[in-house]
Amino acid sequence: MIPKINHSWNLTESEARLLQLELAAKLIMEDQLNEIHLVAGVDVAYMKHSDKLVAAAVILDANTLEVIETVTAEDHVQFPYIPGLFSFRELPPLIKVFSKINHTPDLIVCDGQGYAHPRRFGLACHLGVIFDAPVIGCGKTRLLGEHKQPDTERGAVAPLFDNGEVIGNVLRTQNGINPIYVSIGHRISLTTACEWILKLSPKYRMPETTRQADQAVRLALKKIN
Repeated sequence: MIPKINHSWNLTESEARLLQLELAAKLIMEDQLNEIHLVAGVDVAYMKHSDKLVAAAVILDANTLEVIETVTAEDHVQFPYIPGLFSFRELPPLIKVFSKINHTPDLIVCDGQGYAHPRRFGLACHLGVIFDAPVIGCGKTRLLGEHKQPDTERGAVAPLFDNGEVIGNVLRTQNGINPIYVSIGHRISLTTACEWILKLSPKYRMPETTRQADQAVRLALKKIN
């Protein structure tokens, strides 16, 4: 996979914010999906006391959740730690990873926010727009917004609001377990995104895409150390 949109990553903070607003205008927030056979999970992990990081993409069979392919890539941090601009740190190594995969996913799940972002353009949106791919943002924690707690049973949903706008859903993936935060990345509706996250989370709080990608980056970090 190669990006359909290429832009400079050597940007100032103000330039990055302006680029987010420009690219956010390209977001597609409705279902534009082909038949989904392969689903990817992506994650990025940072080495302590170093500027090195590791990115991973894990490709799963969408029906069985069997891991089909795991690819990792090492890189160096190229952008400072600025809240709301994480995609400028994490996308360069993820682009490296996607250039190495042999199986093109039909859907990508990010361990991070999509539309639930101050400028409505988190990592999942940025990834989706530059690759023109269906992407879901799925975070363990809330970046912004307000919500009521969803009911305690698996599948319960509560809308996540910011300034009166629904920017995502708070989704309970397992009975009695803390919910997660789901938002649109690109080319998928919020309803369909939640349906897929539930399907990808048969046993645990986080979807298998995220769990497998997290394991992949942790293993890669251990090998570096």
